[in-house]
Amino acid sequence: MLRFTIKSFRELTIHELYAMLQLRTKVFVVEQNCVFQDMDDKDQEALHVLGYHNGDLVAYSRLLPAGVSYPEMAIGRVLTDTDRRKEGFGISLMKQSIETMYQAWGHQPIRIGAQLYLKKFYESFGFTQSSDTYLEDGIPHIEMLLP
Repeated sequence: MLRFTIKSFRELTIHELYAMLQLRTKVFVVEQNCVFQDMDDKDQEALHVLGYHNGDLVAYSRLLPAGVSYPEMAIGRVLTDTDRRKEGFGISLMKQSIETMYQAWGHQPIRIGAQLYLKKFYESFGFTQSSDTYLEDGIPHIEMLLP
């Protein structure tokens, strides 16, 4: 079971920020072998969903209001720790992320840029494919929308 903390960028402690960036690097840069600019000036506009299990940060997502990444609200940087996969943390994280967005900014459409291999995972939450496949950092992606 995860314990969630939701914070704006300004509310993050330096330890939370470090753990968040360390986990994002572990998954997106090291595991997926992607060299990309993770710090993209959107973190300051975001709500950060931090999922803890036994005191360790094991799941994370970044929630953006409409107009920052897309005309719609957006969920990004969705991840679970590589050592904690298959424990259902991703499902809990997405449910919490969607609920948090609706509470923060109202019931509006949500857009994501999803890695193609996760299409069925996101469809289980009601997202539908809304773009052709495209490469982002060498990985096939699709845009998906939750109306």
